[in-house]
Parts: sequence; structure tokens; C-alpha cells
Amino acid sequence: MTSIELPQGVLRLSVTSSTDVGSVRRVNEDALLADDLLLAVADGMGGHARGDLASATAVDALRANAPTAIGAVDAVFDLVEAANAAVRGLDVGGALCGTTLTGLTLVRPEEAGPVRWALFNVGDSRVYRWDGSAMQQLTVDHSAVQELVSAGLLTRELAETHPDRNIVTRALGADDAVETDVWTLPVVPRASYLLCSDGLTRELSDERIAALFERRDAGEIAAVDLARTLVREAVDAGGRDNVTVVVVDAVLDPRA
Repeated sequence: MTSIELPQGVLRLSVTSSTDVGSVRRVNEDALLADDLLLAVADGMGGHARGDLASATAVDALRANAPTAIGAVDAVFDLVEAANAAVRGLDVGGALCGTTLTGLTLVRPEEAGPVRWALFNVGDSRVYRWDGSAMQQLTVDHSAVQELVSAGLLTRELAETHPDRNIVTRALGADDAVETDVWTLPVVPRASYLLCSDGLTRELSDERIAALFERRDAGEIAAVDLARTLVREAVDAGGRDNVTVVVVDAVLDPRA
């Protein structure tokens, strides 16, 4: 449990994580970061040169540049740019080397204003929020099938089995400049956040993921075991890809 002093109160964070190579792949190309002020999941691009090296390099760059204090939103873009530069600098003999990156941190958009959550995303790894009754996907996949879904040409259900479902349209390492989605959200009194690679969401529906959070809330699954349970269920359901999960439980004790 980590306690962070915010202008609006004390934020108490509990973070758990888990990763598994899955049942098919020989190498785990996922990487994760679970720092006090910075959390992230990276999924190395399968089929390209050293996806494991790309994801690890991106996470190492985040760790090296992790904030020691809550900063401005611009700092989030700088973090992702540094990670992209690190991946671009890898020596893989001229081959394409890339990774997704999604994450969560705290920012203060206005000097005198409240601290907010900042989500950042490049690729098709995801961030969800569980509010105790509903699971909401907060990030938007940068993928070929998501573009079809957004255009109304494909349902989310059909997207899960579409032959182009593994094609991402943005990734770290693809270009010198990276286009990053960043959103800020209020720090609410109580919420859980799930960061995951697509190895989880390929095997478990959003409804099944929500059901496991409900079981955690009911005491049927220990909080410290939820991340491992999510990963284990994804592997048992087929494990066609590496599976990585970070779960953040956040409780705000407001100032009187």
C-alpha cells in the first residue's frame, strides 16, 4: 500500500501484477512497470525483430525517466517520446522493432488545481476502470479492426476473430515521432484500474473480467490474487499470446 498526498486528500494505492508467456509462444514479449507514480504495460510486436527487447527497452526508458513528483500533462508526452527514442535506438540489424505501450500516472494539469489521473496509449494494449459495478474500457485501440469498428463496419464481437485483429496502426519504434493518446480523469473516491496486454482480452471477454472483479469485491478472490487469477484464466482459456496484467486499487481519503 502506497499513500500519496494530494491537494484533495490522501490517495492510497495498492498495486499487483502478473505476467505469463502463455500456452503457445516460446518467449514472453510483454513487459510491465509498477512504480508508485507510473504504471505501464508494453507488448512487443510479435513477428518482428526482438519484440521482447522492444517492450523491455520501452519499460526501462519509462523507469529511468519516471517522475519523482506529480508533474504536468506535457511530462507524459515526454515520457512516451523518450521510450520511443530508446526503442528506435536499438540495434536489430535494420529490422522492424516495435512495441505497444499503455500506462497510468498522476498529473496536475493546473498549478492550483486538483491532481488527476493521466492515461497514455500507443497500440492495442488497454486500460480499464472498474467502479464497483461496471467495467469500462478507457483507452481506444490503435488497430486495423478498431478503425472498422469505429466506422460502424464491424462489430466488436466480429473484431475478436477478424484476420486483421493483430495489426496495430501505431507502435513505439515505428517512426521517429510517436502519436500518443493522452486523457486525464478525475481522482474519484474509489476505483480500480486494469492495465493489460491483448493476451488477456483475446481470451477473456469484458464481462468475464468484470465478473472476476466482482468476485474480488465479494471476498471470493483475495485482492492480492486478482492479477494472477486474471492471467491464469486467460492461459487456461487458450493462452494464444503472452498475458500481462497490472491492477491498481485506488482509494481517496478526502480532506475534511
